[in-house]
Amino acid sequence: MEIPVDEYALGAAVATDLVTTSPTVRESTGEALPTPIALAVFLAGQGLQLDAPLPPTKDDVFQVQLLRREVRGIMETETADQAVAGCQVLLRRAGLAPVLRRAADDKWQWHVPTAPGASLADELAALISTALLGVVRALGHERFRACEAPGCRGVFVDTSRAGRRRYCMPELCGNRHNVAKHRARRQARSVDA
Repeated sequence: MEIPVDEYALGAAVATDLVTTSPTVRESTGEALPTPIALAVFLAGQGLQLDAPLPPTKDDVFQVQLLRREVRGIMETETADQAVAGCQVLLRRAGLAPVLRRAADDKWQWHVPTAPGASLADELAALISTALLGVVRALGHERFRACEAPGCRGVFVDTSRAGRRRYCMPELCGNRHNVAKHRARRQARSVDA
């Protein structure tokens, strides 16, 4: 697999989505990647074209779960220097030296190839680390955030243009938070009445 260095939004979304599969984040539903089938569904949902052999194996599941911990650790770093150091460790797992290639629009673009025969987890590590480095460079380390939903332990990478994302899973955490606020307002009104 070759990863375009300038297209960090895809890898950042994969990083966020991977971290949110953890039982740490999904306390009520548990592990979202318990089997090779669940991992295959996750990868298909990301639209990734990996060189690693598919379908995933039990060992792939275990290795991706370990990678998820490393990615979360990077997203929780306190400084940009710490995030960069963590990403460089991940990138060395399967990434080779960057290469400069012409894209379809005839512009030059940096790519990070992965080693032949790289494992699924190592290919994901190269994709995610390259993307997180791109976020630090282009948007800043402050785009690595904790979810603002009460009780949620999720973290995410905000690649939105405005940089105002608040939740790791907006459709879930954002909705829960809005419903809780609505109920609190309604309860306060009924007490006042």
